Order: sequence, then C-alpha cells, then structure tokens
Amino acid sequence: MSSILTNNGAMVALQTLKSINSNMATTQSEISTGKSVANAKDNSAVWAISKVMEADVKGFKGISDSLNLGSSTVAVARQAAETGTDLLTDIKGKIVAAQEENVDRDKIQTDINALRDQIGAVVGAAQFNGLNLLSNQSDTAGSDTINVLASLDRSASGVAASDITVTKQDLGTNMGQISGTASDAEVGGTAGGSATAVAGATTPNTTDFTITPGSVAVGVGYAIVLTSGAGDFAGANTSTATGRVSDIQYVARQGDTAEDVFNALNDGLKTHLAGQGLGSDDLKLAFNSSTGAVTVTGSSTVGNDITLEAKSWAAADTVVGGGLGEISQIDVTTQEGVDSALTAIEGMIQTAIDSAASFGSVQGRIDTQAKFVSGLTDALKSGIGTLVDADMEETSARLQALQVQQQLGVQALSIANQAPQSLLSLFR
Repeated sequence: MSSILTNNGAMVALQTLKSINSNMATTQSEISTGKSVANAKDNSAVWAISKVMEADVKGFKGISDSLNLGSSTVAVARQAAETGTDLLTDIKGKIVAAQEENVDRDKIQTDINALRDQIGAVVGAAQFNGLNLLSNQSDTAGSDTINVLASLDRSASGVAASDITVTKQDLGTNMGQISGTASDAEVGGTAGGSATAVAGATTPNTTDFTITPGSVAVGVGYAIVLTSGAGDFAGANTSTATGRVSDIQYVARQGDTAEDVFNALNDGLKTHLAGQGLGSDDLKLAFNSSTGAVTVTGSSTVGNDITLEAKSWAAADTVVGGGLGEISQIDVTTQEGVDSALTAIEGMIQTAIDSAASFGSVQGRIDTQAKFVSGLTDALKSGIGTLVDADMEETSARLQALQVQQQLGVQALSIANQAPQSLLSLFR
C-alpha cells in the first residue's frame, strides 16, 4: 500500500542517515581529541579509572622533584664527610710525625690547628637550601632525621605516602660543655654519684654504674671521674700524691641511646689511658645494653690505685658538642698529648667514615627510587593511553567508511522522498 501521509522508506533512510552522522561525529571527535574516551559520557568506568591514574602521575612528578632535592642534599653532606675524612687522615699523619721527639711539635700543632679549622669550615658550608645534615645539635624532638617523600602507595583503603628517612650525622668540631652541679638523675649503681674503688685483677668486679637504658634526652651530660690514689696510676709516675686525674665527658645529641653514651665515654677513657701510657686492658668498661649496666675492672697495674665515679647533668647545665669535638683537645706539644692524640684521631676518622658511608648508602637508595619513579610514571602514562587514546589507524579507516555510508544514506533518503511523486501518475 502506498500512502502520501506515511513514507516508511524515507523514515528508514532518515534513521539510517542519523545513525551514520552520529558515528561520524564520534569519529571526528576521536580525531580532534586523540581520545576514544574524552569524557565521562563516552565510557564512565574507563574515564574514572583514567582520571585516578592521571592524578597519580601528577603526584609522582612531585615525588620525582622531592627525590631530586633529597639526593642533592645528601650528596652535599656525603661530599663534606668524605672531605672531612681526608682532612682527618692528614691530621693523623701530623700526629704520627709528632711521635718523633726530635721534631718541632709546635709547628706540627700549628698545622693540626689549621686542618681542624678547615674541617669546621667544610662542615659549616655543607648545607643545601639551608639544611645541613652534618649538624645534629638541636634539642627539638625528631630533629635528628629528615624524611624524603619517596612514593604514593595506593590500596583498597586509600593512598599513603612513604618516605626515605635520612639520619643526620654530626661532624662539628665544637667541644661539648658541662657546668653547674651534677644531678646524677641518669646514672645509678655503686659508682653512680659516689667515688668507688676500681676492682683489680684479683678482686671481684664490684665497681659498677648504670646509664638509664633506651633513648637518652638530648643535652644530658655524662662524665666518668677518675681519681688517683697512692700508687702508680700512669705506670711511670712515682708520685704518691692523690687528686683528680680526669673527667671524661659527653653531652648526648639528638637520637642518642644509652649505648651511644657508653661508647662515647669508653672512647674517651681509651684516649685518656693512652695519654697515661696505659692500654685498654688496664681499665675496662663492659656494657649491658638491656639493663644499661656498666661493669668496670682494672688490671693489677691500676686496679686498687684509683677510684671511679659516674655523674650526670641536666640539659640546662650543658652545651651539646659536635661529633668531632675531641679534635679541639688534640695537643701534640707534649708527650702525653701525642700519646692520647693517636688514639683520639682513630676514633674521629672512624666517625667521619661512618658518616660518609651512611650518606652514600641513603643517596644510593634515593637515586634508585628516583629511577623507579621515573619508570613507573612512564608505565602509568602508557596505561592511561591504552585505556583512553584513540587507535588512529582504525579511526582513519572508519572515517572513510562512514563518509561513503553518509553519501549513500543521503542518496537513499533522496530516493525515498521522491517515491510519493510516482502516485501522481495514478491521477492523470
């Protein structure tokens, strides 16, 4: 049946042409934007995923900047620590030369002072953007570490930032200072706050003191006070006069533990013994890290010839010193100073080496993380492209096909619109 009111052929042709034009518009949009999913209307699920990943890419770009800044900061500190190690090695050479009595020790001491000042200059200049990782004398909690933003970790529960922690080292050359009256709050035991005879080789170990175990408050001062009795403490001194022999002191820095305090006091004791012509076996300290107990024993040479007292001071009565503070006490103009200096410099060289090694290790980790973040960013970008980017080869082929379909659709609609014209012949 033919009708002049309803042209079914034209309606079919029109719907077909509309569909072709819609596909044509979609294809042209893909060509102009380069994306098959340009907005949420195109594919809401894929669009949402791509936007989350794009946000992560921007976050990782910021992380890459943070890692580069952190690497540069640590590199400056590492270089300064390595330079300090070289300068300390030069000082050791001067000290060894001073062992010979037929040398001008005053001139050698002048050279040592110059090298010491240079170490101080190097450490002071080792800052990047105002941050110096070779200074650890602040009394602010947590100031002994800095965190470098390293990653964003996404999980089902959300996003969390992860850091690489860099621990500050301290190669300052200023000596810690203690003044005022001891409080003895951080030491205890037999020799804690009271002079007690050191046990000799044939006497049971009775001279003990304790350092409060665990973390130590920054600025708390500690000292071992050795007092000579009637006898031969130095192994060569025949004087029987009594009196104070030495105060071995240490002021705790941020992040120190009881073991760090013990090690510092023990190193100071070894240096003092070397200056007295004694070895480390003549007066020994043993430490129990669980209880903080320090056991003191003396050899037959010095045991029963001296007394020992452990003391502590509140932070208000101290000034925190640098990790190389003992360098200011080196004096090779006397034989006693020469003897103790060699022991002292060995400990300081090891301190500088440990600092440089620590910075080198963490810088390597930061650089490795930076490379990973760079690769991860590229992988995320590639993944986003796979989700939303248009396949231009396929789009080009589809466009040409749609152009042909569009032309045919226009012709089909034109033919369908002319069909009612044939009805006029029925009425002629």
